[in-house]
Amino acid sequence: MQPDLDDLGPIVSSGHLASGALPALSEYEFALSMSVHAFHRWMVRCMAAAGVPDLSPLDVLVLHNVNHRGKPKRLSDICLVLNIEDTHIVNYSLKKLERLKLIRGGRKGKEKTAEVTPAGGEACRRYAQIREQLLVKSVRATGLDPARLSEIAAVMRSLSGQYDQAARAAASL
Repeated sequence: MQPDLDDLGPIVSSGHLASGALPALSEYEFALSMSVHAFHRWMVRCMAAAGVPDLSPLDVLVLHNVNHRGKPKRLSDICLVLNIEDTHIVNYSLKKLERLKLIRGGRKGKEKTAEVTPAGGEACRRYAQIREQLLVKSVRATGLDPARLSEIAAVMRSLSGQYDQAARAAASL
């Protein structure tokens, strides 16, 4: 006799974390973990297909952020937007991208800035084209309502704030 799939409970990676007051949070965390890893693989492979191999997921995120709106970005602003606490890892990505001539450094007063080069802008454009062809097309084929996808994104941003607050509280223990 086959088990009823509804009786299996939430899909989690750590049953001991799902045994508390909110098993759905553990289910969310497992889905988030799977999504993050899949997203990282996607970014790296898409950027390689766009002609820029050997970038890390963070390098790709930083390049896209620096390219955003075509104006120079400060390290602190990149870290804030990407919700990255350790500025050293973002600074390392900036240096790597600068060595690859995808961005160039500058200054705004005493602060160092980064802006995309024509080669970096072209890499981002090729990435966007491949994304449209391979990812957007397949996601649209699922029939997922774009408004629902926006709602999911809003919930995820809200939950990220809960995790940030819990991380601050945990650091004080």
